[in-house]
Amino acid sequence: MSERKKAPPKLEPAQQTQVVNLQRRLLLRSGLSLGALAMLGGCNLQDGDQVDKLLWSMSRWNDRVQAWLFSGQRLAQTYTATQITDPFPFNAFYAEYNVPEIDLDGYRLEVSGLVERKQPWTLQALRQLPQRSDITRLICIEGWSAIGQWGGVPLRTFLERIGADTTAKYVGFKCADRYYSYLDMPTALHPQTLLALDFGQVALPPDYGYPLRVRVPTKLGFKNPKHIVELFVSNQNPGGYWEDQGYNGFSGI
Repeated sequence: MSERKKAPPKLEPAQQTQVVNLQRRLLLRSGLSLGALAMLGGCNLQDGDQVDKLLWSMSRWNDRVQAWLFSGQRLAQTYTATQITDPFPFNAFYAEYNVPEIDLDGYRLEVSGLVERKQPWTLQALRQLPQRSDITRLICIEGWSAIGQWGGVPLRTFLERIGADTTAKYVGFKCADRYYSYLDMPTALHPQTLLALDFGQVALPPDYGYPLRVRVPTKLGFKNPKHIVELFVSNQNPGGYWEDQGYNGFSGI
């Protein structure tokens, strides 16, 4: 584990809002095609309302195209044990010293939404379900990637076990570190999408999302939430920590 760093200075609430708005608009603009940029030609780039409406529209269009191209049976590339990245990098929306502390003995995965069986799940019960392990590449939107081995319960297996409505649109996740995200149902049912319990040959360490994370090798890294405490099925888009700031909701690779 890398050395703990000193906490950065905190921004005032107004400064935080300005930073988030700037990041969101820059991210949305960076994903525009040349045709979309041409559409911006008649807009005043200081007019936040008009520009943001077009940017959000293009982002939703990108999501629809990616979803149309997605194949539920095409597997992400896998690798050999000799290709695993060591050390595997830590990544989150906060510094490493802020990784949440979780009581493993008292941990329960809550289940809600469009499912028949809503009883919470212990880690032991999750480990009694069929398991799968893959060595895959995690690709971060920040421009880096790393190869790791992840093991756990195929999300499809879990959804079937709890009687989830797999015709619903979304599977959402809430996390112990205030993160939240979701998957479209076709991605949730992909055979390589895991509720990951293990990293390498050991139970998930804190830095990598203990005691349970989502591992989705067909998505960018921010669609792989860590420290999962609740899973729910819904027809309403639940949004996400980064999705609500402008990141594309589908974000496939």
